[in-house]
Amino acid sequence: MSYQTPSAALSLEELSRRQQNVITASQLRARGVPSRVVSEHCRRGGPWQRLLPRVYLLQTGTPTPEQRMWAALLYAAQNGREETSAGAGAVITGAAALALYGFAGVPRLPAVTGVQVLVPRQRRLRDAGEVRIQRTARELRATDVHGLACAPVPRAVADALREWTDGGVLDAGLLGAGVLRSVLREAVAPDGPAGAPACTPAELVAELREAELLGEPRIRAAVDELLAAERDAVLGALLDLAAAELLPLPLVGPELRMRGGTFVAVPDVYWPEQGVAVELDSALRCVSEGEEAWVRAGQHRMEYLGVRVVHLTGARLAADEAGVAEQLREALADGGTDLVELLLTEG
Repeated sequence: MSYQTPSAALSLEELSRRQQNVITASQLRARGVPSRVVSEHCRRGGPWQRLLPRVYLLQTGTPTPEQRMWAALLYAAQNGREETSAGAGAVITGAAALALYGFAGVPRLPAVTGVQVLVPRQRRLRDAGEVRIQRTARELRATDVHGLACAPVPRAVADALREWTDGGVLDAGLLGAGVLRSVLREAVAPDGPAGAPACTPAELVAELREAELLGEPRIRAAVDELLAAERDAVLGALLDLAAAELLPLPLVGPELRMRGGTFVAVPDVYWPEQGVAVELDSALRCVSEGEEAWVRAGQHRMEYLGVRVVHLTGARLAADEAGVAEQLREALADGGTDLVELLLTEG
């Protein structure tokens, strides 16, 4: 769930400790602190300070980066009237969320100068200070990072790339040539940032497609490079398994055509004598819907022409090598059905 301002059950001391001394006006009012007292405490030389509209820091001095994040989240989560309501809720997203997750490819939290906060579409909020309000019609989902509600990794990455694209950061070269690739790699790495649950390449690509970012040449090139590396790793694991199980050596990426030259498909691996093909994660090959349709059409043509097509995912290959080996062994033993003779061009 997204962050929602807590009910009045917590004392002011407990709430300020939970929210790192950052409090909203409605939270103060619910705990018996009148507006007059808040105004007096926030005067020059007073013990409190106003960070954002209706958001206060109950101390003097410069806010810490974490307190800035709390202020942004509380500003977006409150609605100015009631503590909790159906419309309340917000999550930090974009570069700020990636910094909280611990992504090495983005500026560290103290260097983050703007905070993107995602809220439901019906919320009436304006940008304030460094807070940039972003609305969504989709259900808010969040990951707890040090008590702060952050958008899931795929959404945070997409919003960060949109932020850098729209803000001209990529064009100005302010982040360095390898930042895009680094962020994408970290997003899908099983041993990525400690605070970030890894996402699959398919989840990441789906979010980038939803954000209409794949038409940006630099982003598309970085995505293609990431998917190619993931496919190579899965393919290498498959070939290693085939060798370890003493299976026949397959052809890798051959182009299949009919005798008249009509194109059929390019399977990931193919055993021509047995008429068996393996198709790995299509999500690692397809970025656009057109590419998905092209791959599916090739698979259907192979099956129509008698080729036995085995579908495998990298996740299953990693989790169940014995089961995959048995599936391949059975497929090779059975072979294709009424196989039409095909011409091969090795990849």
